[in-house]
Formats: sequence, C-alpha cells, structure tokens
Amino acid sequence: MKNKVSRRDLLKAAGIAGLGWTASGISSVEANSTVEANDSAAGNRGRGTKTMIGVKFDQHDVVRLGIVGVGLRGTSTLGEFLAIDKVVVNAVCDVVKDKCLRAAQMVEKAGQKAPAIYCDGEISFEKLCSRDDLDLIYIATPWEWHVPQILAGLNNGKHVGTEVPAAYTIEDCWKIVNASEKMRRHCLIMENCCYGASEMMVLNMVRAGLFGELVHGECAYNHDLREILFENANEGLWRRRHHTLRDSNLYPTHGLGPVANYMNINRGDRFAYMTSMSSSHRGLEAYRQDHVPAGDPKWKEAYTCGDYNTSIIKTARGRTIMLQHNVSTPRPYDRINLIQGTKGIFRDYPPRIFLDGQAGGHNWATLDKFKNEFESPLWKKEGETARKLGGHGGMDYLMCYRLIQCMREGLEPDIDVYDAAAWSVPGPLSQKSQANGSMPVKFPDFTRGLWNKERPSFA
Repeated sequence: MKNKVSRRDLLKAAGIAGLGWTASGISSVEANSTVEANDSAAGNRGRGTKTMIGVKFDQHDVVRLGIVGVGLRGTSTLGEFLAIDKVVVNAVCDVVKDKCLRAAQMVEKAGQKAPAIYCDGEISFEKLCSRDDLDLIYIATPWEWHVPQILAGLNNGKHVGTEVPAAYTIEDCWKIVNASEKMRRHCLIMENCCYGASEMMVLNMVRAGLFGELVHGECAYNHDLREILFENANEGLWRRRHHTLRDSNLYPTHGLGPVANYMNINRGDRFAYMTSMSSSHRGLEAYRQDHVPAGDPKWKEAYTCGDYNTSIIKTARGRTIMLQHNVSTPRPYDRINLIQGTKGIFRDYPPRIFLDGQAGGHNWATLDKFKNEFESPLWKKEGETARKLGGHGGMDYLMCYRLIQCMREGLEPDIDVYDAAAWSVPGPLSQKSQANGSMPVKFPDFTRGLWNKERPSFA
C-alpha cells in the first residue's frame, strides 16, 4: 500500500522543474503531439482490478484528515472541515512554513491537538501521505501538483479529495483512474459548485421530470480574475503562467459539474465528443498595458490562451452542452448554469425558470414557489450552518459536510474518479480541437463501458 513515487517521476508527472508550489514553472505543452500521444495512453484495466463505480467507503466513526496546500483555498477549506463533527486534522503540508504554522494554529484553536507539519521541501507531501493515521488527504495546491499528490495519496492507501481541475492532460486523467482502481481508494474532485442551493434544487426538479426530457445545457466559468492573475502573491505566482502555455479551457469543472449531474453523465449518458474555439487574447494584454509598470518581468510573457474559449459537447444520448471559460475581461461573475428540456428551462444568474404553459406568457418566473418541495434535504438540514460558516454562500461547507457524511456512514461518494476525469478532460480536449481548426475530438470513456449503467447520482 505504500508504493513510493520517485522525485523524477513526480516532477515529470507535474510538468515542472524544481520550483515551489506557489511560484512553480510548467513545461510547455505541444498541443498536437502531446495530446495525440496521450490518446493512446488509456490502457486496459489492470489484471485483477475492478471498477470503483458503486464502491462504498468503509465506515469511519472519526475521519482523520491530512491537508496538502494551506494557502488561501486550503486554509478556507480547513475551516470548513474543522466545523464538522468527528473530523480530526492530523497533518498539514505546504512549502511555506508560515502557512503551515497558521493552519496548525487554526486546528489548535478548534480544540484539537497540534497537527504534524511538513514543510521541508517540494515533495514533503510524500511523508504526509505515508502516515498511518490518515483516512483522507485533501489537496489544495497549484494545478500542476494535483496529479503527483493524488498518486502519492492513493498509492499510500488513502482516499484523496483534490481541488479543481483534477488533471489537465489526458494521460494524467487516466493515471488517477487507474491508480484509484488499483488501490481501491476513492479519488474525488472537490467541486463545490455542485453543492450550491440552486444547483441541488434544480437537480431535484430535473429528477422529478419538471423539465421533461433534457436536450441541452450551458455552463461556464466567466469570472474577472485579472487583478488576481497579476498580483505578486498567491495565485498570481502561478496561475497566469498557464495562459502562456495552453490555448484551451483552463478551468472547466465549476460550470460543467452541475450540468453533468443534471444529465446523469457516467450514470446513463456520457460525453461523446466536443469541438472548441478561442477568441483573441487581448484581455490580459490590455490589463498589463494599463496596470503593469515598464521593466516588470511580466512584460516578457507571451499569452497564448484566448480570453474566451467556447466548446460544444455532444453526449451519447444526443444532448448538447455549451461550455465557456473567460477570466481575462471585465464582466460580472456568471456560470450560466442552464438546463433545457422538452417541458421547460432553468437559467441562473439570476436564477429563473420557464415551464411550458405557466401563467404570465413567455416570461421568466422565480424559483420561490418550488423551494418547499424541491429544496435539497442537505440544505434543509444544514443550510443555516452552511450560510453562517461556509464560503461561496455555504456550498463549500456543504461539500465538506457531505463528504464526511459519506465516509462516516459508509456511503458511495457523490462524485467519483470517473467524474473527476470526465469533468477535467475538456481542458486538453479543447486545446487539441482549438489547435486543429476546431475539429471534433472524442472523449475517452474513463468508465470503460459502464457509463450506461443507471445508478443513483448525488445527494
């Protein structure tokens, strides 16, 4: 259960060259050759290994947690976990010692003993993952570190929850699937947007048939991050660099996860193929022109990622999904979150609904009258606590609460490794399509044929 991963393998998998988590470099990706090569990297399920579909957690009275990455996101989510009963934080890890010390103080303030600290180098997470007093490892580090840290956790026999995206190459998506199946441990994508109040209520409305047969969805991550991208701290130290390396949808899962749940992706339908195109990349250049002084090293950067990436996905059952990404132009926040069926439509930002035959003609209506019947039981039970304690309107707390509930009660997780791979892989697929004149590209079937097995999905 403690298969070691060499430092060379870790750095190769991460695509980095010896720089820290908060200021890491990333190897250039050659769109055609790399992605084409990865298409053949799926392999077959190893002899004797089985699917993780339907696999329940062993019951844990107390969930013992280790956290890798305690910057802004990791610290925020640490606070959510500490607010949940029967969670013990035994270890924290970061390349910056002061961040570990701050996280340790949070744990002690919550009434727990001081956690072990790992801050003695880029791969000190290996030591954390090898501990025998952890059930779950939560990862909140820059994107290029997710896969090596996931593999270190799984190979040491731990369940792993990672921030998004889980991976950004096709090959790495297969790596986490194969490792999860081999080690019989869950690899979960911590997609908080699936736990929003509107998203969970609309999911119940979809299940009840209010929208009829689903035909189309729209989703996005449209978020003005220019100030964050150009700051000299936190995500500004690593996230902007991805815009110099890949012309693609860099961050697909926040919008796509909820729509995938509506459509029962990997539970009766699957993403079949997609086509993608990007706009110019004038947004980041214009912001740099207006805000970055002459002589700053940022002026040496050449941006390749278009401001807008728009992709169209076709599912095996004939549905369509529009997926967008834009973080580099001025605009209000919007994930679109639209689902269209034969009997009606829902669209978010703001949340509104239209059902065939409703009073008032062809005008949007609010969700108010549907709340009593369709609000998620999880929000009914924990909503007050979530709104008081949780980030992003409470969805962060609900995400953590539900994961711990599944582990304590021995339930199947809401989101599994096949979702982690399927929701993340539009990143490299959009890169491949965009680089080849918006040609259609096929989705790998990470379930290996089990996608059409209908099963309960989500809380």
